[in-house]
Amino acid sequence: MERTQTGAPVGTGEAGRLGGGDRAATAAGRAMTTFSPADEEKRRGVRRMKITATGLLIFVTVVYALTEWASHAGAGPWAGYVSAAAEAGMVGALADWFAVTALFRRPLGLPIPHTAIIPTKKDQLGVSLGEFVGENFLSEDVVRERLRAVGMAARLGAWLAVPDNADRVTEESATALRAALTVLRDSEVQAVVGEAVTRRADAVEIAPGMGRLLERVVADGGHRRAVDLVVARAHDWLVLHGDSVTGAVQGGAPAWTPRFVDRKMGDRVHKELLRFVTEMRDMPEHPAREALDRFLTDFASELRSDPDTRARVERLKSEVLGRDEVQDLIASVWTAVRSTVVSAAEDERSELRLRVRASLLALGGRLVADDRIRGKVDTWLENAAVYVVTTYRGEITSLITDTVAGWDAEHTTRKIEANIGRDLQFIRINGTVVGSLAGLVIYSAARALGA
Repeated sequence: MERTQTGAPVGTGEAGRLGGGDRAATAAGRAMTTFSPADEEKRRGVRRMKITATGLLIFVTVVYALTEWASHAGAGPWAGYVSAAAEAGMVGALADWFAVTALFRRPLGLPIPHTAIIPTKKDQLGVSLGEFVGENFLSEDVVRERLRAVGMAARLGAWLAVPDNADRVTEESATALRAALTVLRDSEVQAVVGEAVTRRADAVEIAPGMGRLLERVVADGGHRRAVDLVVARAHDWLVLHGDSVTGAVQGGAPAWTPRFVDRKMGDRVHKELLRFVTEMRDMPEHPAREALDRFLTDFASELRSDPDTRARVERLKSEVLGRDEVQDLIASVWTAVRSTVVSAAEDERSELRLRVRASLLALGGRLVADDRIRGKVDTWLENAAVYVVTTYRGEITSLITDTVAGWDAEHTTRKIEANIGRDLQFIRINGTVVGSLAGLVIYSAARALGA
């Protein structure tokens, strides 16, 4: 555990106990306990300014002492003027030294009330800072006014309209997509896809939809090409495999019939089948085709309205979805999709990337040229930003308060002093100079009025 110079662990106390949401505060606390080379250089600058301010205090003290001695030794009136200026300069220097020192520590180590403000009031300062940021930077009016003044949609459109920028966004998007798809575990995604598809299929009755689709297909004659293909393939098969038909007929004949009769029957069956299929192939108005049309029409109607048919279809659907082969097929869809998308994302000339790039350029051009779309985008961005800051204002400001609460008081004081202490020393110098001038003016006015 990291410790401060006093040996106390960093971030101890109620506000500093670490949890899942305190990592940012911990990192910030770690930064506040580390002095970078730049911080060390600032501390050296603070020390130099302290020496200068203290030297000026010593100078006016010496001047005051010498002028007081000179005044008592019979020097001229000038000694009173210089003495008054030096005395007021000492008072101003001491008062400002006390004020500056009281910010960071107790002057001379004395337990004076309302001193060492930063180390003792650190947490309260963090709360006040968080409230100030929440009220003045995270209010709805401020966010809307700022975004409206920036004109995000116009700037975004002008930026995206540049081809190099569209290429950059496309490349970064492809990289992010590849990374996301690579991180995902196939087994987990496949399980999710399989479960989602199965649950969706179980929840939806498919028979009515199949019936409507079949009705449209039959009405449009879309099934005729399939019938033509089946009939043509059946004709070709019968021409090439007549022996198979004859053998099947002979194999099914009774044992007591003569073999030549079986062979004659087989040849006859083959010829009749071939004739029937040939007529179906060559006659678009063949009665068998018309019978098939009527069957499909009746079946489509039953799929839509017959409860028994619909129930059988649902049972068949459940049986099919429950088979391991079907589940494996559903799960394999993810692998195919991921492989396709990754390949497209890696290929600079792929249709996916070209379409994304073209869409970005088109979006940029429309945002630049179309006031209506630009207004919609600006409104959407404003509403999104307002929702975030109003919904999560407490979390945002708590980041400030929790971070400040997690800082070590001693190191926080030293770091703040390193960053602003040099400017604060000018207060001491200015106090000395202004005090001297004020003392001189007051003394001169008193002498003038007294004279």
